Amino acid sequence: MKTKVMIRCLFFLLCVALAVTFGCGRGGSTITVAGSTAFQPFAEKLADLYMAANPGSTITIQGGGSAVGIQSALSGAANIGMADLVILPKDAQSLKTVIVARDGIVMIVNPKNPVKNLTLDQIRNIYNGKIKNWKEVGGSDQAVTVVSREEGSGTRSSFEAIIKNITLTKEAIIQDSNGTVRETVANDHNSIGYISHGLVNNKISALMLNGIACTNDDINKGLYPLVRPVYFLTREEPQGLSKSFIDFILSEQGQKTILTNGLIPVK
Repeated sequence: MKTKVMIRCLFFLLCVALAVTFGCGRGGSTITVAGSTAFQPFAEKLADLYMAANPGSTITIQGGGSAVGIQSALSGAANIGMADLVILPKDAQSLKTVIVARDGIVMIVNPKNPVKNLTLDQIRNIYNGKIKNWKEVGGSDQAVTVVSREEGSGTRSSFEAIIKNITLTKEAIIQDSNGTVRETVANDHNSIGYISHGLVNNKISALMLNGIACTNDDINKGLYPLVRPVYFLTREEPQGLSKSFIDFILSEQGQKTILTNGLIPVK
């Protein structure tokens, strides 16, 4: 699995490097932002708003996962890397970092599942494969379908760092984005997964954790446990369009956009 992640990272870095190279020919009015697939749709909305207000600027948003975001920033293949991790790895310590948002991770099930609340211990045991049937946690007599993210995903790394002591069951279905996790759960009555708070829709049901729902209020009060920061990372102190875009995200308009789209502003 780690080999596949490395291959994917190398391929993605090559693609991003080409984008940056060709973008440099337009007078520095183009930047590439790469990394977190969970934050990608929000970054795209923010980039659209920025470009609408600043004609001639081009901001290309790429996914690939938090590991790709960190490596892209380190190599210079992307002007800005995105990572949504509770703890940044050691190789990111040389990067300049700024937290642009916070994000709740929501446990989701199919709307037809009667289970509405789980404890952190129950989630740990489900993902370790110790709890295999929904009836063990108050649900129907049906086998649990465990859905998780791939290695290198910031959502998965943060989920496992907060829940702790997870050795993912070999029976888990692995998906490569929040969107595919959501669709898998929407189409399987017995599945469970986890996604960004901002991507919850009416096709799935968000579970409470220890009786607490993933709301902005409870996140800000420190009551909801599954929360991680969203980092923007650069190799040097951001300048030019990179700095201007980061400043925009941290502005009142940018933070309000983050809030209205389901994430938690940092200001």
